[in-house]
Amino acid sequence: MKIVVAIKQVPARDSLLKVNLSGSWIEDADLAYEINEPDAYALEAGLQLKEKQGGEVVVLCAGPDRAGQTIREALAKGADRAIHIETEDANITDPLTLARMMALALASEKPDLVLTGLQSDDLGYGQTGVILAETMGLPHATLIMHIEAEGAGIKVKRELEDGWFQHVSMPLPALLTIQSGATKLRYATLMGIKKAKSKEVKKLDAGALGEKAGLSVRLDRVYTPEKTRRSQIFDGAAKEAAAQLVEKLRFEARVI
Repeated sequence: MKIVVAIKQVPARDSLLKVNLSGSWIEDADLAYEINEPDAYALEAGLQLKEKQGGEVVVLCAGPDRAGQTIREALAKGADRAIHIETEDANITDPLTLARMMALALASEKPDLVLTGLQSDDLGYGQTGVILAETMGLPHATLIMHIEAEGAGIKVKRELEDGWFQHVSMPLPALLTIQSGATKLRYATLMGIKKAKSKEVKKLDAGALGEKAGLSVRLDRVYTPEKTRRSQIFDGAAKEAAAQLVEKLRFEARVI
């Protein structure tokens, strides 16, 4: 079984984030980076499935040169090889363009299963995986807690609300977005770190893929929301004050 796991490098979760002078993105010169946590669970799910069913795990990552560190970490944990879509832009903020580039990068791979994290820790769109599934023409399911082989397909466990779960049988090839906390994450062993140095990392130019994919979203400005406080006291009888409050909430705050 060929399993592709899409991963992303994001700022460390304890980083102090500041908007850069141009307002185009965060100041990233002195930040520490790590693998996106939901993607780490997707990688673990892929590695566990490979251990049961055999085959290979291919890591797919789009990012600048520094993303190579995160790719090597994934290889050290047990992935067999990697595809690095090299980007000049440190952060691709358009999930549709990213999904299209990833689909083009995987055109020759023909994976049996594609795994992604549920969403990224930095942008949090939660859209790249499902858009990738649509772009590749694959059946997909989200919020996956467990995967097991079932005949020529797979059976997955989805997390719903209020402690409910759903079990779904799916054909292959397919795409799944993995829920964080679904299993315990492994650490890279010393032997794994040594082996990672010799594993293949195929590099693709994002510019060429981007031209084919097309740009659909442009991020113009990043800014910190202004903090404003305003209080208003409604005088008169309780019934009249309640009516004024409802009017404010409906026509000014627009929350009802």
